[in-house]
Amino acid sequence: MKIKFIFLLCSAIAFSVTSYTQSFVSEKNTGADFPVVAASQTTSIYVDEHDDWLVHKAASLLQHDIEMITGKKPGVISSLPSSAESIIIIGTIKGSSTINQLIKTKKLNVDDIKDKWEAFTLQTISNPIKGIKNALIIAGSDKRGAAYGTFTLSEQIGVSPWYWWADVPAKKKAEVYVKKGSYTYPSPSVKYRGIFINDEAPAFSGWTKEKFGGVNHLVYEHIFELLLRLKANYLWPAMWGNAFNDDDTLNPILANKWGIVMGTSHHEPMLRAQQEWKRYGSGAWDYTKNDTALRAFWKKGIENMDHHESIVTIGMRGDGDMPMTKGTAIDLLERIVAAQRKIIEEVTGKPASETPQDWALYKEVQDYYDQGMRVPDDVTLLLCDDNWGNIRRLPKLNDKPRKGGYGIYYHFDYVGGPRNYKWINTNNIARVWEQMHLAYEYGARQIWVVNVGDLKPMEFPISFFLDYAYNVNNWNEDNLNDYYTQWAAKQFGKTYSKDIAGVMMKYAQYAARRKPELLDAKTYSLENYYEAERITNDWNALLTSAEKINNELPSEYKDAFYQLVLHPVKAYTNLQNLYTAVARNNFYYKNNSPLANKYADEAKQFYANDSLITLEYNQLNNGKWNHMMDQTHIGYTYWQQPEQQKMPEVKYVFTEPKRSIDSSKLIVKDITLTDVAPDFEPDPPDVNRNIFYELDGYVSIAASHYTNKKDAPGIHWKIIPNIGKDGDGITSFPVTAPTQSINKNTPYLEYEFHTSDTGAFKLNAYFSPTLNFQNDSTGLQYAISIDDEKPQIISINNDENKPRVWDGWAANNIIIKTTNHSINKNGKHTIKYQMISPAVILQKIVLDFGGLKPSYLGPEETIFNLKNN
Repeated sequence: MKIKFIFLLCSAIAFSVTSYTQSFVSEKNTGADFPVVAASQTTSIYVDEHDDWLVHKAASLLQHDIEMITGKKPGVISSLPSSAESIIIIGTIKGSSTINQLIKTKKLNVDDIKDKWEAFTLQTISNPIKGIKNALIIAGSDKRGAAYGTFTLSEQIGVSPWYWWADVPAKKKAEVYVKKGSYTYPSPSVKYRGIFINDEAPAFSGWTKEKFGGVNHLVYEHIFELLLRLKANYLWPAMWGNAFNDDDTLNPILANKWGIVMGTSHHEPMLRAQQEWKRYGSGAWDYTKNDTALRAFWKKGIENMDHHESIVTIGMRGDGDMPMTKGTAIDLLERIVAAQRKIIEEVTGKPASETPQDWALYKEVQDYYDQGMRVPDDVTLLLCDDNWGNIRRLPKLNDKPRKGGYGIYYHFDYVGGPRNYKWINTNNIARVWEQMHLAYEYGARQIWVVNVGDLKPMEFPISFFLDYAYNVNNWNEDNLNDYYTQWAAKQFGKTYSKDIAGVMMKYAQYAARRKPELLDAKTYSLENYYEAERITNDWNALLTSAEKINNELPSEYKDAFYQLVLHPVKAYTNLQNLYTAVARNNFYYKNNSPLANKYADEAKQFYANDSLITLEYNQLNNGKWNHMMDQTHIGYTYWQQPEQQKMPEVKYVFTEPKRSIDSSKLIVKDITLTDVAPDFEPDPPDVNRNIFYELDGYVSIAASHYTNKKDAPGIHWKIIPNIGKDGDGITSFPVTAPTQSINKNTPYLEYEFHTSDTGAFKLNAYFSPTLNFQNDSTGLQYAISIDDEKPQIISINNDENKPRVWDGWAANNIIIKTTNHSINKNGKHTIKYQMISPAVILQKIVLDFGGLKPSYLGPEETIFNLKNN
């Protein structure tokens, strides 16, 4: 009876929770739920007439969202009715007199959000005000908090943040209820979270010119709304040929109204665009020769800032995103920063420390920092990746805390060496999560901004980046794959969400293996390990899966599905088929076989298909996205894109074959354990272990398929799914663990393998291309040994500053380290891989006994898993 009493008591108390992930919307009323739209009523939305403009705008958009979902349009009012069954009240704690009255009468509890940054609460209240029976309160600690609360309700009732930008249809419902209770959302994990529109022609620029007459406030209002729906707050605007404040005077005014914190890119100091200097600057962009003109130019930028919420980029790079000087001129840059901060103080009339600023340690500017240059404590140090998603530097755990903290400038799109990548999304969120988790754990929590290029092809990674920045506690190595399913469900409904997630997950891994701009006929081996054939078959199978879903989806989802899922799969699959056909043409031409002609014709057809796929995208929804896929991507000869695409060269054979073709080079037969290890009979204790064997002079091991592992106090091995080029990766957690020495307590992984060879061999260890983010003299290290030999301690990245070395890591998306070993007997042996540094991600191990042949991914795994046989 006591247990039953407690249960009934708990059931009678309104549900209350503080979390980022809460489900509070239902299509059915349990009896006590709040009706947003019911069969017989549509609840009005109330906003205090004196509350912030953004609160009114959010209420108006909620009105629109409810109408899209239910077909019923609620009223938006600014005076409370004398009586009502129910009402939605939206406001800020400071701006809404009604919310303040509810707080004073203790009807509304805001203790968890008061005076917090961008926090909000949703609460259902009975009899909140005389004459009103029920209310749903959306209360924000500030204007963005109120907007986030409103858009959280919109998303839960069925409106995707991408409803305009990707044509995701609203999920129709006859009735919508909010479950009785209190739902509180605390401040975001990262304070400033946003994107950089790196508008490289011809895509975004061509689209905006055609649809809006340029990059003006009509475009930016769509971007502002998207950012708020994604719970972001920060924007670096388009800059190549554009000037946010100068092109359209409504741009900064509306950004401030929408609550978007504005900044400028890493090489545009003092809130002035590069284009503004081209338009109004006098003399050289050189502080040693033209300091007076530059200071006057910068002063105007701070004057234009007015009262608008901004983060001022300080420092200086050369004109056009180039180095400022040859070498590292620390004294000069320190003088520049001091002059800029003096300008900030003169214009604002306040200490410079009261105006948010960042110093972007981008490319060569990081050298200034590494060589000892420092800026005042209130300035955020904006650390950067290498433009390829690998973070270059992070603060040390024992560094003195900074008032301005640290941030990250990251890339989903890039123009530069070793090759541009800006056509379609090639960002694997497993790697994005791993690197941004690393950044957060090492204290980079003030600003996260990501270069998204033209925005449109990057919808999915943008969602993940901003979701993770909003709450880093929601996603980890154990549930990362669930993000695909949840995101797919939000866009397309639950029916197909798992199938769509499966396609998106494979696409992310396949596309990240090599950027399409770097792909060519030589990338995957045609002759070794059946690699080109296998990879091409994988892409074709993925396209078949995507097209099957597309055929079954309701028609209203097809435009969104094409943009978000089908197009990138279709486009990359066609490109892979093109280069495989070219490779086969080359092979058969060398063998003087008429088959060369077949593959030459196929290559030409795939090349033509590429243009047709682009056209299909550009014509979606009556041409709404025309030009968004205009980026050239075939025919690169160096880092910059070609002006026009160029068909890869193919050749025809016009004579009879002069020699036979060694077709064995194109085929790999099926193998069995007895083919390679007929005398291998594992003992009974091995029956639940992964073991590996030698095949044709090599052993190939997926790192996640260890035979044994040993954790240590406070350190444990975990698998990161799909982070590898052809599988999972494994690393130690936490990423802040101290460097380990070799002793009996060192965490390790063991891999058992069996070989028929003896003598010297090479061990190739494949790692994610993590950089030396702590700037240690040794770089990130691991230890490796075979059987009882002395472990070799190896650095994965102490040579990262050699341009050709880094070019290879970035282009191939892998670091391969080779060690030499020897065994004096065949049969059973054990690799011991030991942790030295944290944050080292092992993907694969390949042993070469003299039979290893060149290939991009390395040979497939030679595993015999007794659990599955």
